[in-house]
Amino acid sequence: MRKRNRRVQVRLTEQEYRGFLKRVGSSGLSQEEYLRQLLRGLVPRDLPPPDYHRFMEELYQVGSLLRQLSHQAQALGAVDAARCESAVEQFRQLVEEVTAAVISPGRL
Repeated sequence: MRKRNRRVQVRLTEQEYRGFLKRVGSSGLSQEEYLRQLLRGLVPRDLPPPDYHRFMEELYQVGSLLRQLSHQAQALGAVDAARCESAVEQFRQLVEEVTAAVISPGRL
């Protein structure tokens, strides 16, 4: 059985409807999911630029290399372990902030 079994109908002017379709289209969500996010107090974001996912994949690879270098340097006693871990954590936070700024819906 469906969880969503309540239907809501809304009447819009032609201008409102075109604006709604434009916002839905730029978000990449279905009309239903777009409205559900608004009802949850979230403002859906536009789809990220086409290069975003490639860029994030490269950032994850750089982060992985940093982590590997950090572990190797710590094993050899070549660097301060706390500083190294701090740098890796700062990089991870930066990636999370970029993701939140580009993809995650904002609050109303």
